[in-house]
Amino acid sequence: MSVVKNLLAALGLVMLVIFIIALIISPRGHGRGDKVAVVKIEGVIFDPFEVTQTLEKYAKREDIKAVVIRIDSPGGAVGPSQEIYRAVERLRQTKTVVASMGAVAASGGYYVAAATEQIVANPGTITGSIGVIVEFMNASELLDKVGLKGRVIKSGKFKDIGSPLRDLTTEEAGLIQAVVNDVNTQFVKAVANGRKKSFEEVEKIADGRIFSGSQALELGLVDKLGDLKDAIDLSAKLAGIKGIPEVIYPAKKGEMLTSIFGSALTNNLKGYLSGMRVMYLLPNGVR
Repeated sequence: MSVVKNLLAALGLVMLVIFIIALIISPRGHGRGDKVAVVKIEGVIFDPFEVTQTLEKYAKREDIKAVVIRIDSPGGAVGPSQEIYRAVERLRQTKTVVASMGAVAASGGYYVAAATEQIVANPGTITGSIGVIVEFMNASELLDKVGLKGRVIKSGKFKDIGSPLRDLTTEEAGLIQAVVNDVNTQFVKAVANGRKKSFEEVEKIADGRIFSGSQALELGLVDKLGDLKDAIDLSAKLAGIKGIPEVIYPAKKGEMLTSIFGSALTNNLKGYLSGMRVMYLLPNGVR
C-alpha cells in the first residue's frame, strides 16, 4: 500500500508541477492568449436581452480584447435597437468593438453598427435605410363585406389609434407623424455621433433610402470593405493583439442571437397583435 501511495503522491506532484509550468508559460499579454469574440445579431430585432447580456459578460473578461458584432438584420423595434446601441457604447469603454455587415445591416441593424469603432461591410451588403416607419392595418372594408362589426370602448379619444376597425383621422395621423419625426431625430443623432458626422450630413441621406456596401463607403457610413475575417483581423489590430488571436464564436443554436421571424408576414402580424410598434425596419419589399 505504501508503494501505491508513494506512486500516487509522485504522480500528483508531477501533475502539479506541469500545471504550474503551464500557467507560467501560458501567453496572457499577447498572441493566442488574447481573444476576439464574435456576437451575432440576426433577423428582426425585437428582444435585445441575450445580446446585451452577452456584451456585458464579455466586458468583464480580461482575455477578450475585442468584440466583432456580426450583423445580418433588416432592423427592428426602436427600443431594442437603442438598448443594443447603448450596450455597445458601454462595451467600447473597455474593449475594441468592430461591426461586420453580412447580407443586410439596415435601419435598426445599421443603428447598432453605428455605435462601434469601425464598420466593415461587403461590397454588396444592403445597408442604410436610416428612418422610421409605423404601419397600420385597416380591415374595416373587409369586415363590412363579410358583415362583421367591431365595437371599441376606450378611456380617451386617442386610445385606439391604429385600430384595424377604422381609418386614422387627420389629427391622429399628425400625432403619429410627430412621434415618427422625434424618433427619427434620435436615429440621426445616434448615427452622427457614432460616425463623427454633423447632424445635417446624416439628415441629408436619412430618408429611408438603402445603399450597397460600396456606396456606403463613399458616403462614410462604413470604414472598410471586407468579410467577417477582415473584421476580425481589423479588431485584433486595433486592440493591439500580436499574432493570431483566438476567436470565440457563438453557439450554433443562436446563443447570442436576437429573435428571428421567418417572413415579413410573420413580422407584421406580431406587430399588429401586440399593439403599435415604431420600427427601424426596411420596407417589406426590400430584403
